[in-house]
Order: sequence, then structure tokens, then C-alpha cells
Amino acid sequence: MTLIKSISGFRGTIGGKTGDNLTPIDVVKFASAYAWWVKTELNGTTIILGRDARVSGPIISDLVSSTILAMGLNIIDLGLSTTPTVEMAVMLEKADGGIILTASHNPKQWNALKLLNNKGEFISATEAEKVLAIVEEEPFVFAEINALGKYSKNNQYLEKHIDEILKLPLVDVAAIKEKNYKIAVDAVNSSGGIAVPMLLRKLGVDNIVEINCEPTGLFAHNPEPLPEHLSQLSTLVKTEKCHLGISVDPDVDRLAFVCEDGEMFGEEYTLVAVADYVLRNTTNGNTVSNLSSTRALKDITEKLGGQYKASAVGEVNVVTVMKETNAVIGGEGNGGIIYPELHYGRDALVGIALFLTHLAKLSKTCKALKISYPSYIISKNKVELSDSINADDVLEKIKEKYSKFPINTEDGVKIDFDEEWIHMRKSNTEPIIRIYAESKSETTARNLTTKIIKDIGEIAKS
Repeated sequence: MTLIKSISGFRGTIGGKTGDNLTPIDVVKFASAYAWWVKTELNGTTIILGRDARVSGPIISDLVSSTILAMGLNIIDLGLSTTPTVEMAVMLEKADGGIILTASHNPKQWNALKLLNNKGEFISATEAEKVLAIVEEEPFVFAEINALGKYSKNNQYLEKHIDEILKLPLVDVAAIKEKNYKIAVDAVNSSGGIAVPMLLRKLGVDNIVEINCEPTGLFAHNPEPLPEHLSQLSTLVKTEKCHLGISVDPDVDRLAFVCEDGEMFGEEYTLVAVADYVLRNTTNGNTVSNLSSTRALKDITEKLGGQYKASAVGEVNVVTVMKETNAVIGGEGNGGIIYPELHYGRDALVGIALFLTHLAKLSKTCKALKISYPSYIISKNKVELSDSINADDVLEKIKEKYSKFPINTEDGVKIDFDEEWIHMRKSNTEPIIRIYAESKSETTARNLTTKIIKDIGEIAKS
């Protein structure tokens, strides 16, 4: 079964049987449930719609749009767009919700409906449970002929989003332009192929080398911006003698850089670098990242006089803690930047603008900037469990075994050692436990992961 209904939206593969995959019937049902929630819970009238460049995008978009109109709500369709652009549009249009059609970093056969509230933020767990209940109960009633919604299209929001970024006080176009950067861009043949070069040109970058920037939805490689998927970009940066390379995922909410020597800047350090710049130019700035993100953010935050707080994994959780602590910057270690001065959502575009300003003002190379930060290595792994093994029981026994160390159980089990940590959390969609370990030594991080995997194996046997 490849249809997932969860608090983060509705995700599945295209084709197959109803109820097992993301078929047209399932799409209509999910869109109906969300529209009913907006109509009855928020007393809403207007929803923003946008999509990435997946091949299935136009079909899914037509289905969702028609369903919402039939529910009696209005649609403002941004067409080919990015997740942060849709979030911005909900805010700027004062709409009552938003739907982004994207499966993020999943392969091309996947698509999804990601759901926003009237603040342009992902709906909370409580709100999502209400939508899921509507899916099961089907209480929705469609509008009669004189009460159908109205459809409008707005193709200008990518540019409008970028213009809002350029207005930010910490974005210095003149400083970036003066450096005359040559930058390579890999947008995995999705909407970032339009958005990122458009942003760079408005930032004064005229020398752009583009690969995989045609928004065909035919992903040239695995769309997750990890080092093992960016070899083409790495080679291009070196052969074209670029100052750096930029990679984004299909919906442009994750950001990764490649240094001038073709080496990865590191997805974990995208947030660290941007936070460093923001904190240097903010009084008493606080930061937030999730429990599986690098300790380097905590180090630089405290060094610059701020306070750091960790949240449970997930953008909604990060945003909640950011609001509680008045954080000036936050995000996730997967390259997700949340800059509340613009909006509360992961946004690769604002991340690019702030990063380039930081780089330009320091007059450093990308590589020199990277080595200026505390050096940590994260080892990521997972353990598959049989159906007879309860993941919660396993994590409870791990907690007991390591009870003499500081432990955080907000999201799974995170154990802090003197210079290392390990975080274990069960998947919401698969019978697995994800394991993240960090140390200043790659060997130590790997060994720590291996030790925990062995512990889990022994617990499972017993």
C-alpha cells in the first residue's frame, strides 16, 4: 500500500486501486474533506492552490480545483509554484487556507496534498486529526448551482515572493552584486528551475550555470538534495570554476550548497550559516531546530549570546517552539530555513538570499565559511522491525538501559553524551526506527549508531 494519510497531509503513488494509491477518487475525497474543514471550522471562502512540476501535477491540480469549487469555495491557482510561495500567498491574499501539490523529495511517481491553515502554515496535529476524521466520516455537502466557487489564476506570485525577500533589511543586493558571483544551479527539473535563477538575477547574479532547470517533472536524479545525488552539480561547479553551487528539492523548501572545490557545504550547515548571519545582526536572538539536527546551531547561538531550543521533528513542531521562544531563525537540518521576518515556513529562496549576503559581507569563499563552524558529523541509519515487535517498547527499553545519561523523550528517545548524541524515533508510516548520531568524529558517530542497532537487536530477540 502506497497511500499515506497522516497529520502532514495525503501522499501516495499515482495509479492503482482506490484506497491503496493516490487515485482520482482518493484525491477528490481528500480535497473535499479539507475544503469542508475550511468551510465549517474556519468559515472560509478562499483557498490558494499551487504545485511543483511533477508529471501528475496538472491532473491532480484539476481534480483538487474542481472539487473545491464544487464545495462552494473560491480558488486562486498559482499554477507551477513552490511550497513557500503558496505559504506567502495565503498570507498576502488573506486567504483561508492553501494546498500545495508536491511529494517533496519523493520520486516522480509520488504526489501529495500538503495542507495549510489561514496563516499560511502547515495545519497542526489537532487540525489534521479533524480533517482525517472528515475523510472517514464523509459529512461534506457540495454546493448547489448558484453557490459554486469562483476560479482565478495568478502567475505572478513567484516574482512577488522574491520581491518580498528583496525588501528584507538583512538582504543586501549591492553586496552580492559587487562580488560578481558565478553560481551553478541544479533544480532537479522542477519549479526551482524557474524560481532560483529568477531570484539570483534579482540579487545581481548574472553568471548562472543551469542544469536540470527545465520544469518537466522528469527528475534527472533522486530529488532529495543529498551529497550522493549531487555529483553532476559538484562536477559542474569545478569544471565551470563557479564560486558555489545551489541545489533545491522539487518544491523548493530544502536547500543545499556545493563549495567551489566541488565538496558539499553540508545540508546540516545550511541553517547554521544562515543563522550565524542573522544572529550577528540581531540583538539577543534565539534559534530552534529539531532534535535530529546538528549541535553546531546550539554552539553558534550561545556563542553569540542567544538561547537555543530543540523541538520534535517536523516543521509544525519547529514553528511552534519558534513562536514560544521568539526565535529569529530556525529550521531543520535537512536544509530547511525558517525566517519569521518573512513567514513561518521552510523557504530555500530566502535561505539563498541570506546566505549569499553573509558570504559577500564576509568576503570568504564557500569552503572557508564552512570550516569556520564547529565540525560535527551525523550518521543516519534505520532498523526495520518485524510486525511482532512494538517500536514503543523497544525505545522504552533503550531509555532504561541508558538512564544514567540525560534523555529527551519529546520525540522518540534522544540520549546526550559528553560530546555526542543519538536520537531514535519510530516512523509514522513504516515499521522502522530511525537512528541519528552525531559526533566530531565520523568513526565515533558510526560506532555509536552500530552500538544502538546492536542493542535494539538484542531487545527485539528478548
